[in-house]
Amino acid sequence: MNGERITSATLAAMERRGERIACLTCYDAAFTRLLEAAGVDVLLVGDSLGNVLQGQPTTVPVKLEHMVYHSACVSRAADRALVIADMPFLSYATEERALAAAERLMGDGGATMVKLEGGAELADTVRRLTRFGAPVCGHLGLLPQSIHQLGGYRYQGKDDAGAARIRADALVLQDAGASMLVLECVPAALAEALSKELAIPVIGIGAGNGCDGQVLVLHDMLGLLPGRSPSFSRDFAASTGSVAEALSAYVEEVKAGTFPGPGETLF
Repeated sequence: MNGERITSATLAAMERRGERIACLTCYDAAFTRLLEAAGVDVLLVGDSLGNVLQGQPTTVPVKLEHMVYHSACVSRAADRALVIADMPFLSYATEERALAAAERLMGDGGATMVKLEGGAELADTVRRLTRFGAPVCGHLGLLPQSIHQLGGYRYQGKDDAGAARIRADALVLQDAGASMLVLECVPAALAEALSKELAIPVIGIGAGNGCDGQVLVLHDMLGLLPGRSPSFSRDFAASTGSVAEALSAYVEEVKAGTFPGPGETLF
């Protein structure tokens, strides 16, 4: 791909052409430059920074000021990739709070899109954000900010009723104006079906390789964290000689549709 800045329109065109979208989380300027050099299309400043940078057990303690700071670090160094910033826990509990949070993340943090977790209950919020010029990425399936309510990190949508809820929520978010959707830890068949049905790009994490693109937590795919990585992830650094080569291998496999493979697809 050429060096032109990637926008939501670029991603929509990639989805229409069947060109897979490579995404990774990113939290600082140094990794921003490495990810862009490897050809990563979307840099997600995820509230996963609470886990991998702050040592928090969940993403719930992450504050808006943390997200703004790391978004600014990434956006200042990004020349090409689209930068998405997570809206942290309860920062979009009301439409007014959502507008204020988006103003900070895009104005001070330099993000070009914001991401929020949830379905039909957020339709009015998504409409209002997009009406005022803030592109929105939805997030369905496993919702890390709701982990205390869910009772653990578990696959979602495995039964007919759960799958129907996710499908209905996805359609509502699209109709409300969402530009993109992340599906986390849902069955591969459901994710592939939604990717074909929706007109917006669908990015999977733990959702099989039938999505329009993939995202992983940077520290997981580089094997930087102690302990067991998520079963849907892969340590790309284990079979390459450097961080740069690991990032390039990830992008190549996402683009080719070979990641995730059968062993990284549980349902």
